[in-house]
Amino acid sequence: MMRPLKDMALALQFMTRLPIQFESLDPSDLERAAAWFPLVGVLIGGLASLLYRILIPHLQRSLCALLVILFLILITGGLHEDGLADCADAFGGAWTREDRLRIMKDSRIGSFGGIALILSLSSRVLLVASIPVSQVTTYLISAQALSRWTPLPLSAALPSARGLEGQGGRLAGRTNGLTIIIGTLITAAVLWYLLRTAAWQPSLVALAVTLLSGAYYQRRIGGITGDCMGATIQITEVAVYFCGVWNK
Repeated sequence: MMRPLKDMALALQFMTRLPIQFESLDPSDLERAAAWFPLVGVLIGGLASLLYRILIPHLQRSLCALLVILFLILITGGLHEDGLADCADAFGGAWTREDRLRIMKDSRIGSFGGIALILSLSSRVLLVASIPVSQVTTYLISAQALSRWTPLPLSAALPSARGLEGQGGRLAGRTNGLTIIIGTLITAAVLWYLLRTAAWQPSLVALAVTLLSGAYYQRRIGGITGDCMGATIQITEVAVYFCGVWNK
């Protein structure tokens, strides 16, 4: 029983800024702990949903949505936003593979990264504010779980663009079939519970984003990085919220 608990704690430690205190967590176990990424998404989405339910009787929907998105950024430390911005700068402002990888490592943000962050933040706020109130909890949790499922197939199918360097090097090309199966079963169970037969649409959208972004990363840099995974997580989250608005 200790190994799954340790893996869950490691997944939480990697994906959030929660103060996880657990003895002998080994970062090299991340490829196994990745199976629990969708469960981390369920926890994050559940907390965001609780905040929304507390706020909605007192504030306008747009302000509630803004505060919920700010909460999601704070609890993850802007990890995925950083990946999206780095990828936007790298793919939008470089012509060679080497330059793209170099820009991704640069801590400074450029115009493409700034535009990507503005679009990501504004679209998430607008979409969450537009989802029917009765469905916000459903889609908040679904989006967080599905988006954190995407690193599993990406890291199983693609090598690290930087070898063992960086966060992506701890996962890329090393995620095994059992990890994917566990993560997929968790995600499927959550979606079925929340959405029932309507789960096919966000599932299909998340799969499409994963396949298309993975093919793009492979073509442009010959693999993936941690920033690439973060960018796909961000895009998938937006896409799932869009499904919630589309179906209202």
